[in-house]
Amino acid sequence: MSTLASPAPRTTAPGAIPRKAGKRHYGTHIFLAVMAVMWLVPLLWALFTALRPKADTDKYGYFSVGGTFNFDNFIQAWTQGGFSKYFMNSLLITVPSVVLTLFFASMMAFAVSRVSWKFNITLLIMFTAGNLLPPQVLAAPLFEMFKHLTLPYSFSDSGNLLNTYISVIAVDTAFQIGFCTFVLSNYMKALSSDLTEAALVDGAGIWRQYWNIILPLCRPALAALGTLEVIFIYNDFFWPLLFIQSGDRLPVTTAINNLQGQFLSNYNLLAAGATITVIPTLIIYLVLQRQFVAGLTLGSSKG
Repeated sequence: MSTLASPAPRTTAPGAIPRKAGKRHYGTHIFLAVMAVMWLVPLLWALFTALRPKADTDKYGYFSVGGTFNFDNFIQAWTQGGFSKYFMNSLLITVPSVVLTLFFASMMAFAVSRVSWKFNITLLIMFTAGNLLPPQVLAAPLFEMFKHLTLPYSFSDSGNLLNTYISVIAVDTAFQIGFCTFVLSNYMKALSSDLTEAALVDGAGIWRQYWNIILPLCRPALAALGTLEVIFIYNDFFWPLLFIQSGDRLPVTTAINNLQGQFLSNYNLLAAGATITVIPTLIIYLVLQRQFVAGLTLGSSKG
C-alpha cells in the first residue's frame, strides 16, 4: 500500500521576515513619518516666518507665500539682541552644570551599584523620585533661599546669590543628578564585579576603584549622558528667568524675550532669534549623533 508523500515544509532564509510580519510594519512607518512631520512643522514654520519681512506678513498674512524673502531679521536679531554675549552666558552655565552633574552622578552611581551597604537602594529611589517633582513647586522656596544666602566672595551687587550664574548652575545640577544617577547605576551594575574585587585584593581603595577602574569603563555612558545634558541644560528657560534679573547675564534661550517690543511684538524677529538659538543644539546633535541615539536607550537593557 503506497502512502502519499507529505509536502516538504516551507523554509525561509535565515533572517528573512515573514510576509505577515512584514506587512505589520507599514502602520508603524506611517505613524513615525506623521509624527516626524508634526515635529518638523513648527521648526520649518519658524524658519519660514523668520525669512519674511514683517511688512509682508502684515500685508499678505502669516499663512501666505507672497512677498520677499531675505535674512534681514537674522541680522537684526543678532545685532539688536546681542546674541554673541548671550551665547557666552549659556556657555558659562551649561559647561559647569554638565561637568558637575556627571561628576556627582557618577560618584553616587558607584556608591549604589558597586558598594554593598544598607541604604544604597533607598538612596537610588530617592534620587530617582526627585525627577518626578515638578520644578515649579520649588520655585518660591529656592528663590527665597538664594535671596538670603550669601558667599564670602559674592558675584552679585545685592550680596546674595540672586542674579548670579551660581544659582542657575546649582539648580540645574541638582535637578539632573537623579536621572544621570539612575542611568549610570544601571550601566555600572552590568560591569563585572571581578574588576573591583581584584582591585581590592591589590590594595586599591574606594576612590581608586572609582576613578581608575570603573569610571574609564563608563566613557560611552558618560558621552551619551553628556550629549543629552548639554541639550537639556542649554534649552532650560525657567530657572534663568527666575533667578537672573539682569538682562546682560541671561542665557540665549531666555534672552529671546529682549526681542519682544513693549507695545508691539515683531514675530518675524522673534522667529529669527529662536532659529538662531537652535543652531548650537543642531551642531551638538550632528557631531555627537551616535552618543545621542545611544543615550535614548542607555540603561534600559542593563540589569
